[in-house]
Amino acid sequence: MQKFNKHIVQKNETLKSIAFLYNLSEDALKLFHNNNCDVKDMILIDITRQIELFIPRTAMADKSRLVNFGRGNSLVFKPENSFSKYGVVINIENGNNKNELKYETSVRWLKTENKLHFFEIERTSNLYLNEEEVNEIADLLAYKTSKVLYPLQVSVDEKGKFNDIENFSVFQERWAGVKEEVYKEYDGETVDEYCLKIEKILSEPDALSLVLKNDYFIRTLFFGIYQSFGQSFKIDGVQSFPIVNNSVEPNYQIELEVDPLKDEYDLINIEGNGKLNDERSIYDFINKAPFSLIIEDNPKMNNEGSCRIVHYLNGENLLPESIYLECSIMLQEEKKIAVSIAVLDEN
Repeated sequence: MQKFNKHIVQKNETLKSIAFLYNLSEDALKLFHNNNCDVKDMILIDITRQIELFIPRTAMADKSRLVNFGRGNSLVFKPENSFSKYGVVINIENGNNKNELKYETSVRWLKTENKLHFFEIERTSNLYLNEEEVNEIADLLAYKTSKVLYPLQVSVDEKGKFNDIENFSVFQERWAGVKEEVYKEYDGETVDEYCLKIEKILSEPDALSLVLKNDYFIRTLFFGIYQSFGQSFKIDGVQSFPIVNNSVEPNYQIELEVDPLKDEYDLINIEGNGKLNDERSIYDFINKAPFSLIIEDNPKMNNEGSCRIVHYLNGENLLPESIYLECSIMLQEEKKIAVSIAVLDEN
């Protein structure tokens, strides 16, 4: 992101007048400019032949463009009474095999309790696979039976990070009605086998929990970006993402950076980039090992993967307007997940 702004020096302007314009001391302005300009453009005492001055990014004459941070330059998560409809596009690549899923969903804030926010998620459209409405029997059965999960209730912590699924108990209750709907439209051995498979998953809470926690939309929307970014407007940390089917998700070392100024659309921009940073080898991940099969005091970290995330938050309520996340990991072939989420226009 851009580290500074530039001020074009006008006739009769002085170091003092420009510093006053941006609510800076003369010494602070001079130091910042001299640390960013070429040697020939450095200010010794006052402005001489300088055409432009480097200005701190947050030194703005128009204060309305500044992001309203909390303590420690933190983004504060305040989703109370929010309701949003999102368009979701998920691209999944395994080597040369590529598939795209599209659907629409809604997210409604329900309550706050014990420092957790509770949300209700509802699918509001049909599912499209590679630009076509699903029509293969297996895809249709997957879509029809997924209705047992919705509305889905999840909890999210104060950093906006996914915590848990909260309404497991109702899935069994819904199944009878969903199963009846399925058998009104389809029958045969394939349907019988698929329904038995769903009933087995519903009877095993741990397996169901793993499936739901691997939901790419939920994990992208609730990534946990509401943190303190400090004086540098950057944070560095470890984030996990369910790019592979494993009880212990791969870890990525990611640097997140927030722009302290809203953009021309009054949006807050956050960008994150990182690499896979996990003790497990490619073969560990292929074999679905939850930990490294080789124990070492100083293990060589597996960096064969990357992660990038871009958030655009509403400048007023700090809630997501759009998000793009891309994660990759090397297995026998590279696997890549790209998730795009955007608020849908009410009109």
